[in-house]
Amino acid sequence: MNTHELLIRYEANELDFVEIGLHQASLKGANLSRINFMRADLSHADLSLADLSGACLNQANLTDADLSGANLVGANLIEVNLIGADLSGADLRGANLCGADLRCANLHDANLSGANLTDVNVNGADLSGANLSNAKLAGTDLSVADTVGAELWAIDCESEECHLTGMSPHWITWSGNRR
Repeated sequence: MNTHELLIRYEANELDFVEIGLHQASLKGANLSRINFMRADLSHADLSLADLSGACLNQANLTDADLSGANLVGANLIEVNLIGADLSGADLRGANLCGADLRCANLHDANLSGANLTDVNVNGADLSGANLSNAKLAGTDLSVADTVGAELWAIDCESEECHLTGMSPHWITWSGNRR
């Protein structure tokens, strides 16, 4: 299936595109809210400025994809592969990225407030200027990412498994047991 056919089917209210192959697809600025791209191959795709609010991208391959400025509010990105992806300026408020792989991803100035970032791999990721307020970070090691200028207001670490080496802990809200 090509992008033209996808957009026609989406406009006809079809939302289920599980395991679709759209490697290097150009969907810049497309309205794809609530679409189901579970286990889809969107590697190297241009989804910049796209509306993917409420979308399901669980276990999708978005390696090196361009999602800059995309709307991913409330999207499900559980165990998604975003290695090297550009999410700069993306809106991920309330998104579920549990178990996602964000190695070397660019999340500069991204809004991740209220997002679930439990057990996320952010090794080498750029989170500079990102808003992580009220985010859930249990099992996520932020010490391996660039967090210069990131907002960490009231983040939820659930336990000591939230690694914040070199960061100012007085803005962190802990829930659960702190040993």
